[in-house]
Formats: sequence, structure tokens, C-alpha cells
Amino acid sequence: MSRLAATFEALANSGRKALIPFITAGDPHPDFTVGMMHAMVEAGVDVIELGVPFSDPVADGPVIQRASERALAHKMSLRRTLDIASEFRKTNQQTPVVVMGYLNPIEAMTYEGFANAAQRADIDGVLTVDLPPEEAKEFSDSLKAREIDPIFLLAPNSSDERIKKMDEIGSGYLYYVSLKGVTGAGHLNSVDVENKLQEIRKNTRLPVAIGFGVKDAETAKTIGNIGDGVVIGSALISKIEAHLDEPELAKNEIVELLTTMRLALDSLSAS
Repeated sequence: MSRLAATFEALANSGRKALIPFITAGDPHPDFTVGMMHAMVEAGVDVIELGVPFSDPVADGPVIQRASERALAHKMSLRRTLDIASEFRKTNQQTPVVVMGYLNPIEAMTYEGFANAAQRADIDGVLTVDLPPEEAKEFSDSLKAREIDPIFLLAPNSSDERIKKMDEIGSGYLYYVSLKGVTGAGHLNSVDVENKLQEIRKNTRLPVAIGFGVKDAETAKTIGNIGDGVVIGSALISKIEAHLDEPELAKNEIVELLTTMRLALDSLSAS
């Protein structure tokens, strides 16, 4: 059983929900990321999504786009992102790490080359934003052969057929994009999310984590009451951006926010 599967199983058995932060590797500086990952674990997160900086992040809003720009200015790359994950893994063998990014850098390494490198880095999952499930079997097979979970994005307009395809070739969890648009956009409508989750669960056995629009403990609790996990990204990166000259202050504010979100999610199992 993969780390991701074991993590979601343990959470389900205890009636708890996954807290999944997203940060961009190398933002605001490569030396910041590993320490931030460890601090997030101390704050109670269950899975870490580590974003690969990319020059044309079409699915991301301006906050994460600027994070990529800052990281790329420090020569961050897919390989260096894997190096960061390897460094984190030296002292943390429990917390699953998911690499999230775009297909172009992976294709530049070749599927097999990337899968081998991800295995050496002890990566648990890969979420490729712009690789549709209908075209992903070869890549998915390469990852699964190395016990790495291929993770797919679900949209509000994903059909039953597409969800079933993601269930067939994916593993770990599905990431439901609860809003139409880019990261950091819009306002969550919990009724719409709940209705869509009912459709999704008819077509997949996998846990469903929900992201896009989660900003604070209140929205985390609302979404946690619907899905199996909550993903938060732009709200964390906004704190980094607000304190570029004081990264430790950004780290402290991120830890504070994640701690309040953890408490809010855990209150669901206590009620």
C-alpha cells in the first residue's frame, strides 16, 4: 500500500479529513522550501503538494504565477524540485509528497526518465495539470510500476465517463477543482460542491480532495464536511509574497493558518 493510500485509509478510519497544503518549490528562495515543508508537518498537515515552477502555468492564477516567476529566477527546475523532495525525505519518512506541475518538463526528461528520478526522490504521487486521463495511460503505467500514484484533476463539468477513466488509471486520490477558472479565483458554493461530489462518488473508489477557493479555517471546515481532504495553495503563497524580505514571518503565518485549519477539520470528527 502506498503512503497516500495508507494516509487516507488511516484518516478515514479515524473519521478525520486530510489537510493538503500546496507551495511552489523554491519560492521565495530554494533554501526556504524544505524548512517550510517540515514546519507544515508540525502544524498537522497530512500530504504536501510541491509545485514545480513553470514558465507558462495556464491553470494557475496570478499569485501562483508570480511564485513560479520568483522560483525560476533562482534557477529552479523539475530536477531541483525532486532534489528538494529528497532532502525533505531524509528526515521525514511518513508524510506523502505529491509533485504537481505541467507536462512539458516531464516530457523533456522522458516518462521513464522522470519516473526513475521521482522514485529515487521517494515521491508518492504526481499530478500533471495538463495531461488528460484519456492520454495518460503510458505515463500512469510508468508511475505505477514504481509505486507512485498518478493523480488527476476533476472539474465541475467532468463527465461520468471521464471520472471513471480517472478512477481506472489513477490512484492515491482525485483532486476536485471546485471552481471554474484558475487557482485563487472566485467564491466557493458548498451546495454545488456537495452535489458534484455525490456524482463523483458514484464513479470512483478513490478519496476526493477539494481545492481552489479554500482560504481559511471556515472554508476548510465547510469543504472538509463534504470531501475527504482539503487543498490550500494561494492563501499560503500570498503570505510568502507579503513577506518576501522576512521569510520566517511568512513561515510563522502559514503555520498559524494551517494550525487553525487543522483544528477546524478535526472539530468535524469530534462533533
